[in-house]
Formats: sequence, structure tokens, C-alpha cells
Amino acid sequence: NKMDSPILEPSLYTVKAVLILDNDGDRLYAKYYDDTYPTVKEQKAFEKNIFNKTHRTDSEIALLEGLTVVYKSNIDLFFYVIGSSHENEIQLILSTECISALFSFCRKNVERRALLENMEGLFLAVDEIVDGGVILESDPQLVVHRVALRGDDVPLTEQTVTQVLQSAKEQIKWSLLR
Repeated sequence: NKMDSPILEPSLYTVKAVLILDNDGDRLYAKYYDDTYPTVKEQKAFEKNIFNKTHRTDSEIALLEGLTVVYKSNIDLFFYVIGSSHENEIQLILSTECISALFSFCRKNVERRALLENMEGLFLAVDEIVDGGVILESDPQLVVHRVALRGDDVPLTEQTVTQVLQSAKEQIKWSLLR
């Protein structure tokens, strides 16, 4: 009987959250795109749960609390992209790779300190990758380019973002010339 099978409503919310945690599982960056975890308390509990389940494993995908969690770790940072259980894992993996790749453009090593120094750039970049929960871009070079274009319009108090983007452009240029 067709009526017994649950109908999955099509949704543009392909990403429920983007998280970056440090190696103690503390939040450095978190953006939630729906109300799966409506309060900060619930979000922090979810983040601790994710961290406890993933920080010692080598895999890149976990199913947790009915969600697909895709993650990548790098020195002292953990990058997470969370989608629903029926989400396209490859799309989530590409988004996770893109976010972590952005920082390897900027510096040889992605570290907590480098991330904290460049939060404005991170906010702009994540907004280019995921907008309102919809994955728009997973090519880190295009993201850097778009953020650089936006950076020209956005007056920021510090020049750090511009410097990071300039450095990223140089890194990309050199990687293309190799």
C-alpha cells in the first residue's frame, strides 16, 4: 500500500548546520539553518555529542540523532556540515572539503589561532558556500574569488580579511602554475 510509506517532503534545506569546533569540542563557529536545535543550550549539547562521537575516528561520515554528519579534522580544528538523514552525502562532503580547503589556501596549516584571526573572512566564505541552508558552491577557488569581490564592497575595520584573501589568491595562482 502506497499510503504506508512516509513521503519525504522536498526541501531546499540541504544543510542544517555548519560547525567548526576546536580540539576540546568547543564551538569556534556555528551556523544553524533551521530549528532542529532551537536553543543555544540544545545546540551546545548537540555539538558536544557530535564531538564525542567523531573526534577519535578516521571516517568522514556519521549518523547521529537522525542526521547525517560529515566532518574533517585538521590539526586542532574539526569542520562539520550537518544534513538530514536523507541528504546527499557527497554534496555534504564537498561542502566540508570546501570550508576546510579555504583555510589551507590562506595558510600552510589551518589552526585555531589563524581561524580566530580571520573570522570575518570565514563568515563571508560560509555564506558563499551555504545560503539559508542551500549549498550554492563547493569549489574553494570560486568561493575565494567571490569573497574577494564582496570584500571590495564591504568596509571592514581591520585589513585582515583583505590580507587573507590576497594571500589566498597568491596560493591559488601558485598552485595553478605548478
